[in-house]
Amino acid sequence: MVNILLAEDDVSLRKLMTYYLEQNGYHVLQARDGEHALALLESNHVDLLISDVMMPVMDGYSLVKALRESNYELPILIATAKELIQDKKKGFEAGTDDYMVKPLDMEEMLLRVEALLRRAKIQTEHKLGMGDTSLDYDTLSVTTVDGVFELPKKEFYLLFKLLSYPKKIFTRQQLMDEIWGYDAEADERTVDVHIKRLREKFEDNKDFKIVTIRGLGYKAEWHENI
Repeated sequence: MVNILLAEDDVSLRKLMTYYLEQNGYHVLQARDGEHALALLESNHVDLLISDVMMPVMDGYSLVKALRESNYELPILIATAKELIQDKKKGFEAGTDDYMVKPLDMEEMLLRVEALLRRAKIQTEHKLGMGDTSLDYDTLSVTTVDGVFELPKKEFYLLFKLLSYPKKIFTRQQLMDEIWGYDAEADERTVDVHIKRLREKFEDNKDFKIVTIRGLGYKAEWHENI
């Protein structure tokens, strides 16, 4: 089970967020402030942190900064009422991976949590492969019978993500949010352009293919599923 650490000093909101997370299969550790969160991290495995900013004892920015300085690589989502661009900049400079502004939409929070966990899964697995094809996350390269292809970052992330979840359909918007980020200025046509480039590069590959799901998005399939 995925363990989520929730640092939030508002008791009612903490209970509400915990309820939604647990209803969706996550185990939640509750912290009342940043210092309490650090103590829980020392004695528990945590897969993702959700943190408020304005908390007593230790605020969210200080918590995130302390974790990154201590080489914690877990994904972090800041959820706060501080909405100015300089506030967001401070959060990302401290080391957060995503930023939500209160009042929170619980469904959006769940989507962002899922996206962060998926990105973390891709980053920790590093390699995928089947048949004569292998993908190496560290070098952004794809090795096939035709040689080694070093892909642009977004193309590789897109292919790696699709092949990490064979037969799973992703909408264009899901792919935009998870590869380019929720605040990206590019539109969904960007996904189509990158898919077209990938197909051109691997049109003769017998180990996988990328399938268009009309009206929805895309999925990828390894040869054993084709």
